[in-house]
Formats: sequence, structure tokens, C-alpha cells
Amino acid sequence: MPLYKTITLENNSRVYIWKIDESRDDFLKRMDLKPTSQERVNGMKSVQHQRGFLSVRMLLAEAGYSDFDLFYDEEGKPHLKDGKHISITHSFSYSGIIVSDENVGIDIEMQRDKIEVIAHKFLKYEFEYTTDSDYVRILTVIWGAKEAIYKMFPPRGLSFKDHVKVIPFQVDEQLGKAWAHFEEVAQKYQLHWLEFDGYTCVYALED
Repeated sequence: MPLYKTITLENNSRVYIWKIDESRDDFLKRMDLKPTSQERVNGMKSVQHQRGFLSVRMLLAEAGYSDFDLFYDEEGKPHLKDGKHISITHSFSYSGIIVSDENVGIDIEMQRDKIEVIAHKFLKYEFEYTTDSDYVRILTVIWGAKEAIYKMFPPRGLSFKDHVKVIPFQVDEQLGKAWAHFEEVAQKYQLHWLEFDGYTCVYALED
């Protein structure tokens, strides 16, 4: 499957989304991996995780990079050798990356009813404005936003429930704001999202 979607943003950021139709072997025929990446793929028990990992390497190629340009710091955050920022996500049938000159985060989630069961684990302030209408869609946006911000925020220990607030939004507008407050850091974020095939992709930029 070719690239599913590319989104170019005003601040020199680009989002790339891949629909994962290929097999593990199909992916491997089309790329070169670092030895550490090959070992990581071989060590994955889930074929779904293998395909997600490899599809991200296809997205890197679309963005003009390869597996050899990507590395991870001690906290597990991905970086590109040329100094650009990158964030990575994959969920079942889709994967995505965002590449930018600035700090960015991305998350793709399948819209599933079971998110209602765990809402109390990541909502606090947001309970004030969430309603039964489009509840799963709204919760998926909030979860995706907090996940994307978590990938951007420097200190470990950030709590989705206590430290990140997603400001009230209209789910069909696909645009929102959020705040993160933790220890000495307070940061505002722009949120963007899109919905497709029962999935929600949220990406966050520092405001």
C-alpha cells in the first residue's frame, strides 16, 4: 500500500500516515535495517508489532530518511541525525510520523467503545465538558492529544489525568488547545486531528 496521507503544516512540519497492508516479508524486501533494528524486529513476538515497526521505516523513506538516520535517547525518545524533531506512532492498521524543525508529537488510536471504561484514568478537568454525544470520538481525541503531548514533554512522571488539560473543543472542527503543567514547566499546545476508517490521528505542536 502506498502512503495513505501527507499533511504539510505552516511551521515546516509534515505528517505522514501509512495504511499497513503489507506482510512482514514484503516490508523487509523493500528496506535496509541497522543490525539493532533487525534484532528488534526478530525479537518481537507479535507480527502486528513487526509490521507497525517496519511501516514506520517506509514513512521515514517518504520523508527522505532511512532507518540509519533514526536513533533513540536514554528516555526512549526518537531523534533524527540531522537535528529535526520526529514523533512516531502506530496502531493496528495504521502508522504515522511527524517531522518538524520544532518539538512535535503524534498519536493514532482506533476508536473503540472500551475507552469509556478507562476514561476515569485519564480524564479529570475534561469531565466538566464531555457528554454522551460522540463520547467515544471525543475521548479518543483527548487520549490521543495527551499521548502526543507526553511524547513531547521532557520530564518523566507526567500524568495524563493530573498534568495535562485539553481545553473544550468541537470534535468536528479538528482543532484544539491543551496545557501541560508539571514541576517547573508550563506549556501550551496546538492540537490538530483527523478521523478515518474508525481511527483518530492527533498531532500536537508547541504554541
